[in-house]
Amino acid sequence: MSELGRHGYQIGPGTLYPMLHGLEKEKYLTSYQETVEGKARRYYRITRKGRTALAEARMKVAELVREILD
Repeated sequence: MSELGRHGYQIGPGTLYPMLHGLEKEKYLTSYQETVEGKARRYYRITRKGRTALAEARMKVAELVREILD
């Protein structure tokens, strides 16, 4: 969450965690839990399906930006 804030995003846990859960349910992400200094931490990793979807989304955004700037 603090990483997002450093990039200027203000997304609360009530928004972020349902999104992550949905992405995991659709197999775009996987997650695992570890205990760090006595606290449970969940880590997320993008899947091959997620990388493909991300690449497609980036291409669409780039195309949109080109259309706007032309």
